[in-house]
Amino acid sequence: MKNPPIYVEARMRCPLEALWQHTQQPELHQQWDLRFTEIEYLPRLTEAEPQQFLYATRIGFGLGVAGRGESLGTKETNGERTSVLKFWSDEWVSLIREGAGFWKYVPTEEGIRFFTKYDYQTRFGRVGQWLDRLAFRPLIGWATAWSFDCLRLWLETGQRPAVSRRLALADWLTRATLGAVWVYQGVVPKLLFPDTGELAILQGAGFSASAAHWVAAGVGVGEILFGLLFFLLPARRLRLVYWLNMLGLLGLGAGALFSQPAVFVAPFNPLTLNAALMALAAVGLLLPPEMLPIAARCLREPPAIRRSAVARASAPQLV
Repeated sequence: MKNPPIYVEARMRCPLEALWQHTQQPELHQQWDLRFTEIEYLPRLTEAEPQQFLYATRIGFGLGVAGRGESLGTKETNGERTSVLKFWSDEWVSLIREGAGFWKYVPTEEGIRFFTKYDYQTRFGRVGQWLDRLAFRPLIGWATAWSFDCLRLWLETGQRPAVSRRLALADWLTRATLGAVWVYQGVVPKLLFPDTGELAILQGAGFSASAAHWVAAGVGVGEILFGLLFFLLPARRLRLVYWLNMLGLLGLGAGALFSQPAVFVAPFNPLTLNAALMALAAVGLLLPPEMLPIAARCLREPPAIRRSAVARASAPQLV
């Protein structure tokens, strides 16, 4: 079972020397690349020797993975630059045993085409190959693309990677919290346990007992679907969802006020809960999408493959 290599391409509108510096100096590289926590160059006797380095990545819960790498050299042809390297880890916890790849810098009229392609071998036999295919390779490919866009923001706007990480974390927390609350409200009090108060609110609004069950179920499904939007939509398309979130909470709060006003004096009542969720939606609206690193801005296939895929799709089919 052969997994495809990882390819990521971004367009950087900056001087080539600046991009080269931010990708070749360890103290700058480790700031924007999610894949590495620390990068340290080892001393070498002459400039002709390959540059060896140490790398470390924290994976959480007090665990980390360390390894070694070696820059096999760089070359410049017609203004283009290429950096080739290999890497390996002797630690048993590392899924990657060894690998190799390159970075390519191609100046164009629209900016620098900066792209990487790399591959690696895994540990743990077939289990490691399946784990790599289903989880690790998609994750590390996403981390590479996210990091490239983080670097782009640093070079084009001056926004440092630490700020990009905080903005991204604020975006993820906002989306995850709002999405989880809406899904929970749709599943638990509407579908699983409607007798906990939802039916009383609907009956207070004029619905019969049987109709209240159907209305609660319908509202629950709608809330679940709405909550999933926070997880599925890109940041630039969430502004309307944030506004709908605030309008929906106002509507639900007004319905509870007219049908069951007593619930507004209970702990964690609709007034306080809805106000907190509306404030969280306002935070989401204040986060500028153009300043958030987004992996989807990067290309994940070489141009030749994309062109051939388009040609195959548009070619006449023989019946």
